[in-house]
Amino acid sequence: MLNNVNFLTRMQAQIENLVKLQSVDLERARLTLAARALPAEIAQAEAVLAAAERQAAEASDALTREESLRTRLEREIAAHRQKTARFRTQLDSVKTPEQAEAIEHEIRFTSTQAEGLENEAFASLERTEAQEAALAAARAQVESQAAVLDKTRARVSLRHKELSAELATLNAERESLRKLIEPDLLTHFDRLSGSRGTGLARAENQQCTGCRMGVRPQTWNQLREGELLACDSCSRLLYWDPAMAPAPKAPQPEHTPPARPPIPQNPQGRA
Repeated sequence: MLNNVNFLTRMQAQIENLVKLQSVDLERARLTLAARALPAEIAQAEAVLAAAERQAAEASDALTREESLRTRLEREIAAHRQKTARFRTQLDSVKTPEQAEAIEHEIRFTSTQAEGLENEAFASLERTEAQEAALAAARAQVESQAAVLDKTRARVSLRHKELSAELATLNAERESLRKLIEPDLLTHFDRLSGSRGTGLARAENQQCTGCRMGVRPQTWNQLREGELLACDSCSRLLYWDPAMAPAPKAPQPEHTPPARPPIPQNPQGRA
C-alpha cells in the first residue's frame, strides 16, 4: 500500500511538471512566432514608403514632361509668329493681287497654327498646376511614411528586446522543469510535441482533449486514480485533473413511499 502511495505521489509530481513544461513550450512557440513576424511589419512599412516614393517620382516625371512640352511649344509659337511677321513685311512690297492673296493665306495659316499651339500650351500650364499639387501631396506622403517607418523600426526593436527577455526567462524555466521529469516520459513528450504540437493532454468526460477520442473505462479509472497513461488514439500522455471533476451532488432526502389506503370491509359479509 505504501509503495502504491509513493508511486501515485511521484506520478502526480511528474504530471504537474509536464503540465508546466507544456505551458512553457506553448508560450515559447507563441513568442517565437511573434518575434518572427516583427520583420514583416518593417517590410510592410518599407513597401508603403516605396510606393509613396514611386508616386512622387511619377508626379515629378509628369511635371518635367509638361515643362519640356511647353518649352517646345513656345519655340514653335515663336517660329510661327516670326513667319507671320515676315509675311506681313512681304505684303507691303507685293506687285499683284495674286501675290497678296498668297501671302495673306500664309499669314492666316501661321496665325492659326500659332493660336493652336498657344491653346495647347495653356492646357499644358493647367496640367502643370495640377501636377505640382499632386507632387507636393506625394512628397508630403513620402515624409509621412518615412516617419512611420522610423517609428515602426523603433517599436519593432523595442518589442524584439522584450520578446528576447521573455524567451530567455522561459528557456531557463524550461530547462529547470526538464530536469525534474523522468527521461522516458520526457522522450515520449518531446516526440509527440514535435509531431503533434503537444505531448500531453487532459482526460475529460472519458475523452482525450488532444484528439477527442474516447478512452476505455479501465483507462479512465486508472487516470482518475492518478496514473499517467498514453492515449490509445493519439499517443499523447493522458492525465486526469481532479480540479476538473464535477462537484458532488447535494444529498437528497430519502424517498418514503406513500402509505397504501385501507381496504374497505363489507359490512354484510360475503355474498
